[in-house]
Amino acid sequence: MASNKEVEIKFRIDDMRGLTRKLRESKFRLVTRRTHEMNTIYDLPGEPLRERGELLRLRKYGVEWVLTHKAKGSAGHHKTRVETETKVADGRKMEAILGALGFTPKFRYEKFRAEWSDGKGHVVVDETPIGNFGEIEGSPQWIDRTAKQLGIERQLYITQTYAELFFEWQQSTHSNAKEMTFKAVGGSIRKG
Repeated sequence: MASNKEVEIKFRIDDMRGLTRKLRESKFRLVTRRTHEMNTIYDLPGEPLRERGELLRLRKYGVEWVLTHKAKGSAGHHKTRVETETKVADGRKMEAILGALGFTPKFRYEKFRAEWSDGKGHVVVDETPIGNFGEIEGSPQWIDRTAKQLGIERQLYITQTYAELFFEWQQSTHSNAKEMTFKAVGGSIRKG
């Protein structure tokens, strides 16, 4: 089981090809090709994890399953929180175990993700039903330096979760979608 401090920012991507070009020019290499990802957030009745600012997520990334707990974080210019995760051999059985323990799915979101690295940190490119986003994860100084190389100004940093971004989008568009999936949102799957 891996546990570490996650420090990251998100940013909106308006020009996917331009970002890819800048990543290559900045000596990043593609570590994981565009891969489908489905995420389910779990909580107990009364949502005590959400109340404490914590998260329990079961993710299917390609053919791999990962269970993740994120502790309450802090957000300044960067979002920081302790993340503990482990691979799960059988995601369907993990869903059954969570259900038997009283956890129920509270929110689902999907995306297509590609991962880039320069050996010091990661930049991920996410195609979601509500738009394209990037994440820069590493040390705070590395994040700021990488953001500058990619043309992302500090005022464009986003420290919200995908659930928070979805509910903002839902409110601004008056959508009645209940989850951030391509089917629910009604968007088409864009080819990156």
